[in-house]
Amino acid sequence: MAEKYQSREERRKQMQANQHKKKRKKPKNKFLTFIKRLILVCFILGLAGVIAGISTFAYYASSSPKLTKKQLSDPIPSVIKDKSNKTVATLGAQNRKYIDYEELPKQMENAILSTEDTRFYQHHGIDPIRLGGAVVANFTKGFGSEGASTLTQQVVSMALNNKNEKTLKRKAQEAWLAIQLERKYTKHEILEMYVNKVYMSDGVFGFETAAEHYYGKSLSKLSLPEIAVLAGMPQSPNNYNPFDHPDLTKKRRDIVLYMMYKNHKITKDEMEKAQAAPVSAGLVKEKERNTNANKYPAFVNEVIKEVQRLGNYNVYADGLTIYTTLDSSAQQYTEKILNTNSIINYPDKKMQAGIALVDTKTGEIRALGGGRNMKLDRGFNYAVDTKRSPGSTIKPILDYGPAIEYLHWSTGHQLNDVATTYSDGTPINDWDNRFLGKMSMRKALYLSRNIPAYETYKEVGKERAIRFAKKLGLNLNSKDIVESSSIGGGVQVSPLQIASAYAAFGNEGIYNKPHAIRKIVLRDGVTEIKPHVQSKIAMSDYTAYMITDVLKDVLTKGTGITAHIPGLPAAGKTGTTNFDKNDLAKYGILSSSVQDSWFAGYTTRYSLAVWTGYESEKGKKYGITRPYQTVAQQIYRHLMRYVSEGKETPDFTMPKSVVRIGSELYIRGHIDTAIDKKSVTQDAPANVHAAYDADSNKITVTWDYKGQDATFNVSGTINGSAASFGSTSGKSVTVANPKAGATYVFNVTATVNGVKSKAASTSVTVPGGSTDTKADDNQNKQPEDNAQKQPDANNNPGTDINQSGENKDNTGSDKGTNSGNSNGTGSENSGNGSKDNNNSPGNSSGTGTSSGNGSPANNGKGTNGNGSSGSNETKGTNTNGGNNSNKGDNSSGNTPANKDTGSE
Repeated sequence: MAEKYQSREERRKQMQANQHKKKRKKPKNKFLTFIKRLILVCFILGLAGVIAGISTFAYYASSSPKLTKKQLSDPIPSVIKDKSNKTVATLGAQNRKYIDYEELPKQMENAILSTEDTRFYQHHGIDPIRLGGAVVANFTKGFGSEGASTLTQQVVSMALNNKNEKTLKRKAQEAWLAIQLERKYTKHEILEMYVNKVYMSDGVFGFETAAEHYYGKSLSKLSLPEIAVLAGMPQSPNNYNPFDHPDLTKKRRDIVLYMMYKNHKITKDEMEKAQAAPVSAGLVKEKERNTNANKYPAFVNEVIKEVQRLGNYNVYADGLTIYTTLDSSAQQYTEKILNTNSIINYPDKKMQAGIALVDTKTGEIRALGGGRNMKLDRGFNYAVDTKRSPGSTIKPILDYGPAIEYLHWSTGHQLNDVATTYSDGTPINDWDNRFLGKMSMRKALYLSRNIPAYETYKEVGKERAIRFAKKLGLNLNSKDIVESSSIGGGVQVSPLQIASAYAAFGNEGIYNKPHAIRKIVLRDGVTEIKPHVQSKIAMSDYTAYMITDVLKDVLTKGTGITAHIPGLPAAGKTGTTNFDKNDLAKYGILSSSVQDSWFAGYTTRYSLAVWTGYESEKGKKYGITRPYQTVAQQIYRHLMRYVSEGKETPDFTMPKSVVRIGSELYIRGHIDTAIDKKSVTQDAPANVHAAYDADSNKITVTWDYKGQDATFNVSGTINGSAASFGSTSGKSVTVANPKAGATYVFNVTATVNGVKSKAASTSVTVPGGSTDTKADDNQNKQPEDNAQKQPDANNNPGTDINQSGENKDNTGSDKGTNSGNSNGTGSENSGNGSKDNNNSPGNSSGTGTSSGNGSPANNGKGTNGNGSSGSNETKGTNTNGGNNSNKGDNSSGNTPANKDTGSE
């Protein structure tokens, strides 16, 4: 062919055209290059990942433990030890009946494999197809329709006891060991291991034992619906327990039946008939049920719950050693109180009680009383599970505690007990339907008056009340709290919650979450699991102490006298809840009966809360009649006395943040604006003495004072002319170079937190000058109108401060201290044959006087002998020899009003 010639220009144009084509194709080439490179990188990374995965799997597999036949077949029981490390219970020791594969009903096998591992006979220990199918099934057919692990892997997991490890190591070892298991044992042997080892709730292991436990018959006699119930349990034994959760059990059973139908093990008609059967059909009746009962069931139940919260452990099979906080002696006595009538006289067998005893300083649970005649391990625990209205035990938590903490109230803050209604117009009443008028916060709390508590709550506000309660472990929110919650309405708590909250008042404001476990040691004997319990500041130390100081009065002159233990420094609070009028009428309940009765009290060692009441029955409710409304107080008294016996129990220590003025407590730096300072009295200095020393030529004035951090001012006269001798925080002053022959009068006052006391006086005459009288002759002499005579609150002549010592003995009379006689002059006892007579300082004559022939010991306390208006409280034996046990407020100052201390 002839050669085709091109000119130079043609060749140049041709080259430009070719280059232009290349430029247009270049973006496509870059994109393709990027894709190719991306695929290559992904391939390399994937290959590296596979290599790394294989290497990691090989490393973990090489460190897999060896499994014995015993581990593969038998559960290992757990041991529970008390606070002294003594074994008190063993869980999961004997509750298992073994069944051979040949005895396993075919329908039971079909149900198990349809639910747990449909390809059991096809795989070799691990099943990638099952893993992918399980993910899809859980999305399309509902969660729980199919698991990811093979049945062989589940056997390995049960043997390893590593369910709590959510790691790649665990999965790798399970997979490797599952492969090894399939090589060593036949499929039937592996299935036999599974059906005998799997946990079935209630401390039961294996399907044969479960059949007898739940249905009272062997596996071979179970119906299809019953078989499906058992087959569905291993995924979550406690949640699918047919005794406890029939609704969840039915859903799970129906899924099992569907899986059997899907896998062609039953027909559609069989599935639908089985799904229509009630879950309760065939179950052992409640009164005939037997469980693996253990010692101390209430406490052991709480231990099991805590173990489950700490990790995915099975206390019946994992061979744990559980070290608890249990005081075995206290627990035994608690159960004796509940299960016999030797200590408490209960009204009937139906009355129930819940008891929680915790360590005040640590929150460790020492004993739990789960109920009277508690038989079942799985039984309802009234100490922990019950949710009841706490009545007035909530007042320190929602009302007065927050008032001190946030509003800086004193215990003397004035409140009014007057006719009041809630915001909707509903009236508020107390048990006695009376209104007592103005009173201190202290009195309102120890007498448990409802209206002052509600008024306090309103000033505190809902949000601050909730904030305070949450710090004490009560997880309340705005929906839980209504106006009546200020006196217990609408709030639901357990004895354990109340005991732990009150412990913070006795622990200087520090709250510890209640716990029953110190540590868990795993089967290897080395690994330890400890609960994370952190102490938290719930309130200021002044709030804790001031509430405690008031609650001490509850036990001596308030609503909790029945709970008082002489000689034991303790604080506490009663609580009752009433029925509404509709229930009273509907169920024929006496109007004086109450629904719940509580007592919560604490020392520096223990905090103890007790609830008593009744369970409602179908169409019937029961109330606690008046004679038995103090049973909670009686239980507290007996148990607290028992655990405190032989142990030193220190009193509560007043912190420096608190100042005592008279009988009331104040936060340092906060004089309550609701109290007129004029109504607050401060104790005067005592034993004021002045002496002249000729050698040093000076006068030294000394005195005593029991209050804390007072400032003392010393003034007076020199020969009748006013003089000031300065101020001091000590308890003495000196006057250097006094005038010879002059008479010095010293008046000493104490000032605490801005409140000044009355003066206590003394005098001395310096020798020399125109008068050469011995100084000692004039020491402590003073005119009769001197400030030594200190009138009391009723304006009666007061105590002779410098002559309040021991009276002279009269014929037939024992000596007695008389620091508050009617004349204020330290007069002698004049009765014949009278016994020890101790009158409170500053009291007037009348009730509690020393006169009377042959009268027994009479301790007058805060009484008004003139019978004038005021509070008249008589405690002890009266002058006529009759037993006077009346206790309460008497506005006329005459006969004390009887008060039933068992109700509020």
